Amino acid sequence: MTRDLLRDLYATATAALLVVAAALVGTAIERDHGTLHVGWPPLYSNWGPHVGPGTPAALVVAIGVVAYGPRVAARLPWRALLGAAWVTAMAWTWSLALIDGWQRGIATRLTTKYEYLQVIDRFQDIPATLRDFTGHILLHSPDHWPPHVAGHPPAATVTFVLLDRVGLGGGGWAGAFCITVGASACVAVLVAVRALADEALARRATPFLVMAPAAVWMGTSADGYFAAVAAWTIAFLALAVTGHRPRLTGLASGLLFGLICYLSYGLTLFALIAGAVLLLGPRRTRPLPYALAGVAVVPVVFTLAGFNWWEGYRLLVERYYQGAGGIRPYGYWVWANLACTVLIVGPATVAGLRRTGAALLETPRRLRARSSLDAPPRGRAPNRRGTSARIGSALRRRVLPWADMPGASAELRLAVLVAAAFAALLIADLSGMSKAETERIWLPFAMWLLASCAFLTRPGAWLAAQAVLALLLNHLLLTGW
Repeated sequence: MTRDLLRDLYATATAALLVVAAALVGTAIERDHGTLHVGWPPLYSNWGPHVGPGTPAALVVAIGVVAYGPRVAARLPWRALLGAAWVTAMAWTWSLALIDGWQRGIATRLTTKYEYLQVIDRFQDIPATLRDFTGHILLHSPDHWPPHVAGHPPAATVTFVLLDRVGLGGGGWAGAFCITVGASACVAVLVAVRALADEALARRATPFLVMAPAAVWMGTSADGYFAAVAAWTIAFLALAVTGHRPRLTGLASGLLFGLICYLSYGLTLFALIAGAVLLLGPRRTRPLPYALAGVAVVPVVFTLAGFNWWEGYRLLVERYYQGAGGIRPYGYWVWANLACTVLIVGPATVAGLRRTGAALLETPRRLRARSSLDAPPRGRAPNRRGTSARIGSALRRRVLPWADMPGASAELRLAVLVAAAFAALLIADLSGMSKAETERIWLPFAMWLLASCAFLTRPGAWLAAQAVLALLLNHLLLTGW
């Protein structure tokens, strides 16, 4: 057993202990105080072993990806690989959702009293409803919005209203939309990894992205749809800063970033991931005017329609503490949320994150070695232009030490991208605005953590562990989404 593999196993064992601790401590808190408001801590779910019509399909998809996924990902032409990834991710998500049956697994998930479809009829006049949207956020307001509607800017609800307007109304169509769009998130991550790092790493990450435990909650959760929009925001920006039609892709990235800010208040944290992409891209300034122009479109549209984003967020914070958010203990959830994250990304991602940290820690040593090679010969006074160039080069290496390193640059670039996503997740955790239910709320961030699995050297065993975890979660628990 290699030293790296042993360290990977130590990391996964530690993560498993975190999950066990969250389950034991959470069960005790809920039994004694009833303040967690979840049925099976730390997840928003209940114990309920079951099988369903999706069970055989889920087993077939899992066995196929574990047995053939890495080889197929290595050999398929790139565009064919992207199509295959999307189809496989949809097959995996559909099969997991159908373990609970069509009605419970898909058709009624977005029609409960907490969800968006409850208020479709109140959007007959969309501009008028948007002007009055903030007046129904607080619990004591007249006809207050259901939790998920009140907890998000109105673009989330408007999406389902527009689906209804074009004849795709009801929970079945809404669930199919979320699965179809949500499954494309893995394709967006692959596009970004290829653009910013290299194709080999993207291919190695592919099986882990298409068969993630996160698919348990991607199925018919609106957050799966949010995850896809956020992922394509970063993918288009990655294409823009690496010179792939920067005007068009920069504009597309800006448009989608504006949209995610009106889908979920918390997704504004994707600005941190976007910042990492800008730093990694060799042509970071060229697409900026187009991206910034795109960013303004959605906020301008909603503002002119009468919705005040800042007022909505202020009232959301108040509403959050009026409900379960004001009761759930921060001291438990600030670390139990991370246990939820372990369950949605799986043991392979835990090992990948350990290797991500190792790749980042190698940077100072490589930087020192590179700096010694760049030092001018003794006794020679550099001219003014040479000094300026060296200062600029030194500053670039300090801010972006991974950018110019031969050999390891692709791995380090991927490590920085993953680290930015992890940092955004930690900020969300520390904010206290994500106490519980993070198995769905953090899906947009989790997709980028999964990319760290490209660092793993024994994909078959790790893929099997991912599949077993997802199948156990979906067959043993009745999840809320």
